[in-house]
Amino acid sequence: MVAIDLSTYDEEQVRLMGEMCILTDDNDQPIGAQTKKFCHLMENIKQGKALHRAFSVFLFNSAGELMLQQRADEKITFPGYFTNTCCSHPLFVKDEMEVEDQIGARRAAQRKLFHELGIEADQVPLDKFEFLTRIQYMAPSDGLWGEHEIDYIFIVRADVQTNPNPNEIKSIKYVTKEELQNLFVNADKEGLKITPWFRLIVETFLYKWWDNLDNLAAMKDVDTIHRL
Repeated sequence: MVAIDLSTYDEEQVRLMGEMCILTDDNDQPIGAQTKKFCHLMENIKQGKALHRAFSVFLFNSAGELMLQQRADEKITFPGYFTNTCCSHPLFVKDEMEVEDQIGARRAAQRKLFHELGIEADQVPLDKFEFLTRIQYMAPSDGLWGEHEIDYIFIVRADVQTNPNPNEIKSIKYVTKEELQNLFVNADKEGLKITPWFRLIVETFLYKWWDNLDNLAAMKDVDTIHRL
Protein backbone atom coordinates (compact mmCIF):
# COMPACT_ATOMS: atom_id res chain seq x y z
CA MET A 1 0.00 0.00 0.00
CA VAL A 2 1.24 3.47 -0.89
CA ALA A 3 1.77 5.68 2.16
CA ILE A 4 -0.77 8.50 2.34
CA ASP A 5 0.46 11.87 3.56
CA LEU A 6 -2.31 13.50 5.61
CA SER A 7 -0.24 16.50 6.70
CA THR A 8 -1.93 18.81 4.19
CA TYR A 9 -5.43 18.07 5.56
CA ASP A 10 -7.30 19.64 8.46
CA GLU A 11 -6.00 18.36 11.82
CA GLU A 12 -9.43 17.55 13.28
CA GLN A 13 -10.57 15.76 10.13
CA VAL A 14 -7.36 13.72 10.17
CA ARG A 15 -8.08 12.76 13.78
CA LEU A 16 -11.55 11.55 12.79
CA MET A 17 -9.98 9.38 10.10
CA GLY A 18 -8.77 7.19 12.97
CA GLU A 19 -12.31 6.22 14.01
CA MET A 20 -13.10 2.52 13.55
CA CYS A 21 -15.85 1.72 11.05
CA ILE A 22 -17.81 -1.56 10.87
CA LEU A 23 -16.73 -3.66 7.89
CA THR A 24 -19.52 -5.80 6.42
CA ASP A 25 -20.13 -8.32 3.68
CA ASP A 26 -22.70 -7.66 0.94
CA ASN A 27 -25.46 -8.87 3.26
CA ASP A 28 -24.57 -6.33 5.96
CA GLN A 29 -23.04 -8.95 8.24
CA PRO A 30 -20.11 -7.54 10.26
CA ILE A 31 -16.75 -9.05 9.31
CA GLY A 32 -14.38 -6.82 11.27
CA ALA A 33 -13.30 -3.22 11.66
CA GLN A 34 -11.02 -0.77 9.92
CA THR A 35 -10.21 2.90 10.26
CA LYS A 36 -12.26 5.51 8.47
CA LYS A 37 -9.09 6.29 6.51
CA PHE A 38 -8.77 2.68 5.31
CA CYS A 39 -12.45 2.48 4.39
CA HIS A 40 -12.35 5.63 2.26
CA LEU A 41 -9.19 5.03 0.24
CA MET A 42 -10.11 4.18 -3.35
CA GLU A 43 -7.23 1.68 -3.48
CA ASN A 44 -8.98 -0.42 -0.81
CA ILE A 45 -12.45 0.17 -2.25
CA LYS A 46 -11.39 -1.08 -5.69
CA GLN A 47 -9.99 -4.24 -4.08
CA GLY A 48 -13.30 -4.93 -2.33
CA LYS A 49 -11.83 -4.51 1.15
CA ALA A 50 -13.67 -1.44 2.39
CA LEU A 51 -17.45 -2.04 2.39
CA HIS A 52 -18.72 -0.57 5.65
CA ARG A 53 -21.91 0.42 7.44
CA ALA A 54 -23.21 4.00 7.23
CA PHE A 55 -26.36 6.02 7.79
CA SER A 56 -28.13 8.97 6.16
CA VAL A 57 -30.62 11.16 8.03
CA PHE A 58 -33.28 13.28 6.31
CA LEU A 59 -34.73 15.74 8.84
CA PHE A 60 -38.02 17.48 7.99
CA ASN A 61 -39.52 20.34 9.99
CA SER A 62 -43.23 20.71 10.77
CA ALA A 63 -43.69 22.67 7.52
CA GLY A 64 -42.52 19.63 5.55
CA GLU A 65 -39.22 21.23 4.54
CA LEU A 66 -35.99 19.21 4.38
CA MET A 67 -32.80 20.39 6.06
CA LEU A 68 -29.78 20.25 3.74
CA GLN A 69 -26.18 20.79 4.69
CA GLN A 70 -23.17 21.86 2.70
CA ARG A 71 -20.11 19.94 3.85
CA ALA A 72 -17.23 22.02 5.18
CA ASP A 73 -14.24 22.70 2.97
CA GLU A 74 -12.14 21.04 5.69
CA LYS A 75 -13.73 17.64 4.98
CA ILE A 76 -11.37 15.12 3.41
CA THR A 77 -14.06 13.42 1.31
CA PHE A 78 -16.55 15.44 -0.75
CA PRO A 79 -15.56 18.87 0.63
CA GLY A 80 -18.04 21.64 -0.15
CA TYR A 81 -20.68 19.23 -1.47
CA PHE A 82 -24.39 19.64 -0.71
CA THR A 83 -26.01 16.64 0.93
CA ASN A 84 -28.81 15.46 3.20
CA THR A 85 -29.15 16.57 6.81
CA CYS A 86 -26.51 14.27 8.28
CA CYS A 87 -24.55 11.29 7.02
CA SER A 88 -21.79 9.32 8.73
CA HIS A 89 -20.97 5.89 10.17
CA PRO A 90 -21.86 3.73 13.15
CA LEU A 91 -18.59 2.91 14.89
CA PHE A 92 -17.10 -0.41 15.94
CA VAL A 93 -18.31 -0.05 19.52
CA LYS A 94 -20.93 -2.11 21.35
CA ASP A 95 -23.66 0.54 21.46
CA GLU A 96 -23.45 1.26 17.74
CA MET A 97 -23.11 -2.35 16.56
CA GLU A 98 -26.48 -3.50 17.94
CA VAL A 99 -28.74 -4.44 15.05
CA GLU A 100 -32.19 -5.01 16.58
CA ASP A 101 -34.51 -2.22 15.41
CA GLN A 102 -31.42 -0.59 13.86
CA ILE A 103 -30.64 0.75 17.35
CA GLY A 104 -26.88 0.97 16.76
CA ALA A 105 -27.32 3.07 13.63
CA ARG A 106 -29.93 5.21 15.43
CA ARG A 107 -27.49 5.92 18.25
CA ALA A 108 -24.78 6.83 15.76
CA ALA A 109 -27.15 9.16 13.91
CA GLN A 110 -28.20 10.87 17.13
CA ARG A 111 -24.53 11.28 18.09
CA LYS A 112 -23.59 12.83 14.75
CA LEU A 113 -26.59 15.16 14.64
CA PHE A 114 -25.17 16.69 17.80
CA HIS A 115 -21.54 16.63 16.61
CA GLU A 116 -22.25 18.20 13.22
CA LEU A 117 -25.34 20.31 13.82
CA GLY A 118 -25.46 20.83 17.59
CA ILE A 119 -28.92 19.19 17.76
CA GLU A 120 -29.44 17.96 21.32
CA ALA A 121 -30.49 14.33 21.79
CA ASP A 122 -33.74 15.27 23.51
CA GLN A 123 -34.84 17.03 20.30
CA VAL A 124 -34.33 13.84 18.28
CA PRO A 125 -35.15 10.84 20.53
CA LEU A 126 -34.17 7.47 19.13
CA ASP A 127 -37.79 6.52 18.50
CA LYS A 128 -38.14 9.58 16.22
CA PHE A 129 -35.83 7.95 13.67
CA GLU A 130 -38.04 6.27 11.06
CA PHE A 131 -36.00 3.58 9.30
CA LEU A 132 -36.96 3.31 5.61
CA THR A 133 -34.46 0.97 3.95
CA ARG A 134 -30.79 0.32 3.14
CA ILE A 135 -28.79 0.98 0.00
CA GLN A 136 -25.39 -0.27 -1.13
CA TYR A 137 -23.39 1.99 -3.42
CA MET A 138 -19.84 2.84 -4.45
CA ALA A 139 -18.66 6.32 -5.47
CA PRO A 140 -15.33 8.13 -5.86
CA SER A 141 -14.69 11.51 -4.25
CA ASP A 142 -11.47 12.20 -6.15
CA GLY A 143 -8.62 10.02 -7.34
CA LEU A 144 -7.59 9.11 -3.79
CA TRP A 145 -10.77 8.96 -1.69
CA GLY A 146 -14.26 7.54 -2.11
CA GLU A 147 -17.16 5.65 -0.52
CA HIS A 148 -18.39 2.05 -0.51
CA GLU A 149 -21.21 1.71 1.98
CA ILE A 150 -24.32 -0.08 3.15
CA ASP A 151 -26.30 2.98 4.11
CA TYR A 152 -29.20 2.95 6.61
CA ILE A 153 -31.71 5.64 5.66
CA PHE A 154 -33.69 7.43 8.37
CA ILE A 155 -36.35 10.14 8.27
CA VAL A 156 -36.79 12.37 11.32
CA ARG A 157 -39.65 14.86 11.67
CA ALA A 158 -38.84 17.52 14.24
CA ASP A 159 -38.44 21.25 14.74
CA VAL A 160 -34.92 21.59 16.10
CA GLN A 161 -32.43 24.16 17.30
CA THR A 162 -29.09 23.99 15.50
CA ASN A 163 -25.57 25.13 16.27
CA PRO A 164 -23.51 23.90 13.28
CA ASN A 165 -19.91 22.82 13.79
CA PRO A 166 -17.92 24.89 11.24
CA ASN A 167 -15.32 22.13 10.95
CA GLU A 168 -18.07 19.86 9.62
CA ILE A 169 -20.63 22.11 7.95
CA LYS A 170 -20.25 25.15 5.72
CA SER A 171 -23.96 26.02 5.61
CA ILE A 172 -27.43 24.63 6.22
CA LYS A 173 -30.80 25.46 4.72
CA TYR A 174 -34.35 24.12 4.55
CA VAL A 175 -35.90 23.41 1.16
CA THR A 176 -39.32 22.48 -0.18
CA LYS A 177 -39.65 19.56 -2.57
CA GLU A 178 -39.87 21.96 -5.50
CA GLU A 179 -36.77 23.86 -4.34
CA LEU A 180 -34.81 20.63 -4.11
CA GLN A 181 -35.93 19.62 -7.59
CA ASN A 182 -34.77 22.99 -8.92
CA LEU A 183 -31.45 22.65 -7.08
CA PHE A 184 -30.82 19.33 -8.82
CA VAL A 185 -31.81 20.70 -12.22
CA ASN A 186 -29.60 23.78 -11.88
CA ALA A 187 -26.68 22.29 -9.93
CA ASP A 188 -24.25 22.06 -12.83
CA LYS A 189 -25.13 25.53 -14.17
CA GLU A 190 -24.68 27.06 -10.71
CA GLY A 191 -21.51 25.11 -9.90
CA LEU A 192 -23.10 23.19 -7.00
CA LYS A 193 -21.71 19.77 -6.11
CA ILE A 194 -24.05 17.09 -4.74
CA THR A 195 -22.87 13.98 -2.90
CA PRO A 196 -23.46 10.75 -4.84
CA TRP A 197 -25.41 9.00 -2.09
CA PHE A 198 -27.74 11.99 -1.72
CA ARG A 199 -28.34 12.03 -5.46
CA LEU A 200 -29.04 8.28 -5.52
CA ILE A 201 -31.49 8.44 -2.60
CA VAL A 202 -33.29 11.50 -3.99
CA GLU A 203 -33.65 10.12 -7.49
CA THR A 204 -34.67 6.62 -6.37
CA PHE A 205 -36.79 7.12 -3.25
CA LEU A 206 -37.05 10.54 -1.65
CA TYR A 207 -39.89 12.23 -3.51
CA LYS A 208 -42.34 9.39 -2.92
CA TRP A 209 -41.39 9.37 0.76
CA TRP A 210 -41.79 13.15 0.89
CA ASP A 211 -45.32 12.79 -0.49
CA ASN A 212 -46.13 10.29 2.28
CA LEU A 213 -44.56 11.79 5.39
CA ASP A 214 -47.78 11.08 7.28
CA ASN A 215 -47.79 7.45 6.17
CA LEU A 216 -44.15 6.37 6.28
CA ALA A 217 -45.02 2.95 7.69
CA ALA A 218 -46.36 2.02 4.26
CA MET A 219 -43.12 3.18 2.62
CA LYS A 220 -40.72 1.04 4.66
CA ASP A 221 -38.67 -1.78 3.13
CA VAL A 222 -36.65 -2.96 6.10
CA ASP A 223 -35.36 -6.25 4.70
CA THR A 224 -34.02 -5.19 1.28
CA ILE A 225 -30.55 -3.86 0.56
CA HIS A 226 -30.97 -1.91 -2.67
CA ARG A 227 -27.86 -2.15 -4.88
CA LEU A 228 -27.54 1.25 -6.55
